[in-house]
Amino acid sequence: MKRINEYKKLFGAEQDMSLKALKSSYRNLVKEWHPDKFQAGDEKAIEAELKSRQIIDAYHFLVSIAPETKAANLDEFNATIATPIMDWQHKGLLLEVTFLDGNTYEFFGVNKALYIKFSQSDKQTRFGKRNIFNSFTYRKIKKSEVEA
Repeated sequence: MKRINEYKKLFGAEQDMSLKALKSSYRNLVKEWHPDKFQAGDEKAIEAELKSRQIIDAYHFLVSIAPETKAANLDEFNATIATPIMDWQHKGLLLEVTFLDGNTYEFFGVNKALYIKFSQSDKQTRFGKRNIFNSFTYRKIKKSEVEA
């Protein structure tokens, strides 16, 4: 959640931004912080390099959790969460779940108590559907090939 808030603050977004507004804000930030605007070796050039990387990361992250992106991929997400869970990890408030079809999703804001209930459940897929998958902000992070 901290990461989401930092990225939204960087883009000046209080709520969910539309993809069009996000892209416009992204372009303006890139113009402002592009490393080529500064002389090589200048202190501002180094800062601009770091800031531009942060802007690019933030943009890709916010696009992946945008409502339009979620709506476009809802059928795939629903098909994925119906498959068995292969692996999961929890760090802080981030739950990373890999499904048997090879898709991996991050769920933001999952506290330790809920994670413990999830991991101790005899049916993680069912527990996840009821308590996590449709309740928390999520994004797809990778699709790997799984061989049976």
